[in-house]
Amino acid sequence: MYPQPEIINTEVYARLPAELYRTDKYSAWVEQRGAGPLHSFLEGPSFDRAGNLYCVDLAHGRIFKIAPDRTWSVFAEYDGMPNGLKIHRDGRIFVADHQHGILAFNPETGARSLIRDRGDVAPFKGLNDLSFGSNGDLFVTDQGKSGYDDITGAVYRLRHTDEMDLIFKGLPAPNGLVLNKHETVLHVSVTRSNQVMSCPLQKDRPGAPRTRMFLQLSGSPTGPDGMAIDEADNLFVVHAGAGTVWAFSPLGEPLYRIRSCAGMRTTNVAHGDPDRRSLFITEAEHGVILRARLPVPGRTVFGLS
Repeated sequence: MYPQPEIINTEVYARLPAELYRTDKYSAWVEQRGAGPLHSFLEGPSFDRAGNLYCVDLAHGRIFKIAPDRTWSVFAEYDGMPNGLKIHRDGRIFVADHQHGILAFNPETGARSLIRDRGDVAPFKGLNDLSFGSNGDLFVTDQGKSGYDDITGAVYRLRHTDEMDLIFKGLPAPNGLVLNKHETVLHVSVTRSNQVMSCPLQKDRPGAPRTRMFLQLSGSPTGPDGMAIDEADNLFVVHAGAGTVWAFSPLGEPLYRIRSCAGMRTTNVAHGDPDRRSLFITEAEHGVILRARLPVPGRTVFGLS
């Protein structure tokens, strides 16, 4: 149907040091999935203004900080299941925690605060990822244990005014999410159905009327995970389990296939480097951060705007 997309290769940007491997004190996420021994499970990459790259370790309830010189440190460790991570314009580090809800961490002290408890809305079944709009609205996916046997996944918006509203429900495992360039559409990856949904947004109304399926992927033992947008409104979709990040045009045409040079368990993405033309990819099987160079810069995110 479409020409074969251009292949873009990756390099290993940073590797989790062996001294930070853990084989004990697993989060409940590991037990629930029966995932077996895991030294780490990297997710949720995001840059701060100083060029530090943060990511989470879902397997052990940790948040890592990778300095510009590529040295790793444990920024925070707690009893929880951190998954998505984004940085607020004021510097706070927001985390979608499957166990607790929406958390925020002080970037200087690491002190943790609860923004929205799991029981505040609906209640949350178990958050997965999050994304900021340019006005500070926060969008979150509530995946829980949803799938085709439990089609109860949902997407919420926590407005900058502190009001919460439902965007869409009835999804089999909503996962990554990102706004299009003009912030008129929220793209949501749905892992179990191997799809990306597009939810039209209206500023003053809840919900997303005329939501549609934008992409139907194929293959992968898992499905789509984290996503990002560039300045040309191209959509980058991590295909977890396939060692791939796909790039699609605003019309859904496949442009690039970005291949992992490490393991197959690609999980999430963030644009970085001073020109924003590098895509940084968390790969959980080997505990590495991959980097690929791109022709178009990524869209400036809320935390860096």
